[in-house]
Amino acid sequence: MRLLITGGAGFIGSHLCEHFLGRGHEVIAMDSLLTGSVDNIAHLFKDGRFTFVKQDVTNFIHVPGPLDAVLHFASPASPVDYAHYPIPTLKVGALGTHKALGLAKDKGAVFMLASTSEVYGDPEVSPQPESYWGRVNPIGPRGVYDEAKRFAEAMTMAYRRAHGMQVRIVRIFNTYGERMRKNDGRAVPNFVTQALKNKPVTVYGDGSQTRSLCYISDLVDGIARLLKSSLNAPVNIGNPHEITVRELAETIIRVTRSKSRNAYKPLPVDDPRQRRPDISLASGKLKWTPRVPLNAGLERTIRYFRKTA
Repeated sequence: MRLLITGGAGFIGSHLCEHFLGRGHEVIAMDSLLTGSVDNIAHLFKDGRFTFVKQDVTNFIHVPGPLDAVLHFASPASPVDYAHYPIPTLKVGALGTHKALGLAKDKGAVFMLASTSEVYGDPEVSPQPESYWGRVNPIGPRGVYDEAKRFAEAMTMAYRRAHGMQVRIVRIFNTYGERMRKNDGRAVPNFVTQALKNKPVTVYGDGSQTRSLCYISDLVDGIARLLKSSLNAPVNIGNPHEITVRELAETIIRVTRSKSRNAYKPLPVDDPRQRRPDISLASGKLKWTPRVPLNAGLERTIRYFRKTA
């Protein structure tokens, strides 16, 4: 196949580039480098089947030649990012999705949208199935990301209905692994960076809110299976193993053998109390379940952070 991956220099996007190149496909990575980094894909430049294009996907996208798939993964993706870049976050969810869909339509390519568990907001249902419509505050500080992704899903399904396009929507739950940024702002990189420096580990609220953490290789496997499927509707990809934020902090302190202790701060506005995917659809239709245990994934991630310290 010949694939375009927007956001290809980001955390998840770079792993996708690596995955598809490793299976003999041709990959074009497109990224504005607002939150992505060429360092994430530098090792791929020696592969003749890999091309990098620095471009903001909210502008017109032109890719010469045929394309089999367009994977739209461009977006700031952490609370720190979309607090700092609220308007670019909204624009890449709206204009960027529109441009990427138009390209896929023109090329007759499969279109995949990277959506998120954030479309469920602060859920009143757990675990969250794809049929749950969510509980999102549209005007809160997180709303720029949540609503950008909800709009992107609506536009993707509109193109599906209006043009008969093949579309895939992956709702990504909390993912961690190598190539996350130290200043990412999400729990795992925050906790690991602080623990490695023996500094207090910042836990917001009382730490009883839960997350379900999926290691990057499991996520990529689920995305690849979804792309090959015929599911033209949202699919949750995430690890249903639920852990409190406090337990996660304590686990990272233990695995790093750190002298750190938890330091508690007020909970951010609209921080979700619970995150746990219902993966019945992915398990049944894609034959996908996560395989990497939390401790094993954390050890790999911590090794990466030690090397890049």
